[in-house]
Amino acid sequence: MQAFLLSFIPIFVAMDAIGILPMFMGFTEHLKKREKIKIITQSIMTAFLIGIVFLFLGTWIFKILGVQVSDFKIAGGLVLLTISLRDLLQYDKGHKLSADTMGAVPIGTPLITGPAVLTTIIILLDLYGVPLTIFSFVANLIVVWVTFLFADAISRFLGKAGSKAISKIAHLLLAAIAVMMMRKGLIDTVAYFLAQKPA
Repeated sequence: MQAFLLSFIPIFVAMDAIGILPMFMGFTEHLKKREKIKIITQSIMTAFLIGIVFLFLGTWIFKILGVQVSDFKIAGGLVLLTISLRDLLQYDKGHKLSADTMGAVPIGTPLITGPAVLTTIIILLDLYGVPLTIFSFVANLIVVWVTFLFADAISRFLGKAGSKAISKIAHLLLAAIAVMMMRKGLIDTVAYFLAQKPA
């Protein structure tokens, strides 16, 4: 249970279901309920496929490029820190998009499964293995699916200011996780070079 929570929470923070809810509401506010459900399904399927493909091919790509997991932890941490700081310092309102494609882009990716989630998945894969990482990823997609289904009720309950405040807190936590990832990457890098030294 502890391992599941440790793998679930970073993805949960990276996805930030409540944080992207105002953007989802902005994209779909002019649509009927049936169209919204279609977009929700399309977005979850897109996010799932991208996440799973990256999960299985990401490490293989690393091997071809000669990239260490510790390198990706440092680079990924920098990416997460940049994303979190950008979202902490600004707030973009959604614009009207095509109902035929908005479920895939931008909702499925990059809003649900974007750089932050992909970076987190690769790092969790190294820490907890394939089954638990997939399970945590799917569990988070279910959370997003439920959040989007009840978007109207949640938005009314939180209010505009509440949704924005929760989003900022989530990105602050994401910044802290980014720093942790960079710290672990640096420790792994130092340990790797020390292990290469002759006895």
